[in-house]
Amino acid sequence: TSITSAKVQVNGVQLHYQQTGEGSHAVLLLPGMLGSGQTDFGPQLKSMNKQLFTIVAWDPRGYGQSIPPSRDFPPDFFERDAKDAVDLMQALKFKKFSLLGWSDGGITALIAAAKYPTLIHKLVVWGANASVTQEDVRIYNGIRDVSKWSEKVKKPLEEMYGHKYFAKTCEAWVDGISRFAEKSDGNICQQLLPDIKCPTFIIHGEKDPLVPQAHAEYIHKHIKGSRLLLMPEGKHNLHLRFAEDFNRQVEDFLR
Repeated sequence: TSITSAKVQVNGVQLHYQQTGEGSHAVLLLPGMLGSGQTDFGPQLKSMNKQLFTIVAWDPRGYGQSIPPSRDFPPDFFERDAKDAVDLMQALKFKKFSLLGWSDGGITALIAAAKYPTLIHKLVVWGANASVTQEDVRIYNGIRDVSKWSEKVKKPLEEMYGHKYFAKTCEAWVDGISRFAEKSDGNICQQLLPDIKCPTFIIHGEKDPLVPQAHAEYIHKHIKGSRLLLMPEGKHNLHLRFAEDFNRQVEDFLR
């Protein structure tokens, strides 16, 4: 099945998305920081079961092809993304759908599942965190300067954004997410986790250099009945590096 690309007006912005498959189970893929459907979910768009699922991958506002507007990071940027994501799926006429969120997209998915429980069928998150610690801030500052990134990770993003927007937006992201650490408990969405009632699957790479394992364990502990899978060789991008295993695990859970 081919992958179609289009834009739709949502909450005052033109949001870009890719769609494939004709299954009755709709699934939204939510990318990470600076990510888009194209950069973050190639193996999922290509290989997930097109008979069972209709797969949508979106570019959050200010990312990918959902520019303009330029990306900014107000204190409620995760809530804003969650509302945009849900409203996009409603605009595309999906009454109920599952969420697959990676990294920042995982945080967005947690918030969406808590706030819009009647719309969310199942939830899968990986590389996500519900709070920001001082240790996390130290890790984020380590990626602030994009010129130090590996060529492999940097290249597709530079091609999509141009160096200037890419570098500037990465710095703005580090500042935006680090602000959560100024709260006493570093809270992003901890208080919402008990409100998540849909079946939830948390996946974590034990070698994730960006998100310490304690975050996955915290999310698992506070979402009743959730499942946690640790992948011993997985890093932050385990869905790309181990795409076949990841897709299989996720499809089994979504069935």
